[in-house]
Amino acid sequence: MSEAVIKQVMIGKPKTYGDKDAKNPMDREWTTGIVKQTIQGKIWAGQTNLEGDGQGDRKNHGGVEKAIFVYPIAHYTRWQEKLDRADFTIGAFGENLAVQHMTETDLCIGDTFQIGEATVQVSQPRRPCWRPARRWKIKDLAIQIQREGMTGWYFRVLKEGYIQAGDNLQLQERPFPEWTVAKSNDVMYNQKQNLELTTELAACELLAPSWRNTLSKRAQGKTSSDKKRVIGPNE
Repeated sequence: MSEAVIKQVMIGKPKTYGDKDAKNPMDREWTTGIVKQTIQGKIWAGQTNLEGDGQGDRKNHGGVEKAIFVYPIAHYTRWQEKLDRADFTIGAFGENLAVQHMTETDLCIGDTFQIGEATVQVSQPRRPCWRPARRWKIKDLAIQIQREGMTGWYFRVLKEGYIQAGDNLQLQERPFPEWTVAKSNDVMYNQKQNLELTTELAACELLAPSWRNTLSKRAQGKTSSDKKRVIGPNE
């Protein structure tokens, strides 16, 4: 793997889109911060978000465990081919950082990186929801993201500071080399019946609490439908 680098930094405040009286659920009114704009120069990486960034649903997005959403640029060529959408490019998923030379197979839960002045740590893969599907009018997009494993991931911010496009991601520590983001996705979505792996991943102390809670319940035989998250109000 070449040294990973930030190619673009993006932020955006929540805005309301759609028509509240639309008959098609995919056209109805909704509020989201998924549409972000590229910024130039340094930006403050704070404990809960990048300065000037925002989320339409603060219950399920943003906060300490999801302060910065990162997505690999390399995935977009595949998405363009798969969806036959030339406009599906950097920023399509509402990421804050578009990174080059790094994907879910290259980093692990708990990995700590120096980026500019900030120190960040991998907290969890992204669990895709219905919002990208609504934005792109592709009802099963969240399901496709899970199936393909091209989820991206979140950073928690251990030390606040300024970052910018062009900064390298310099690995400082790797406490859980056995738990790549890709493997974590595989356990969450494809190996639901493997209780041994489920229990082991749930015990990873640097994995975000929400993931650990979901996996712990599964290991105890308590399961629930993902439909509300992946389809939500899109039907």
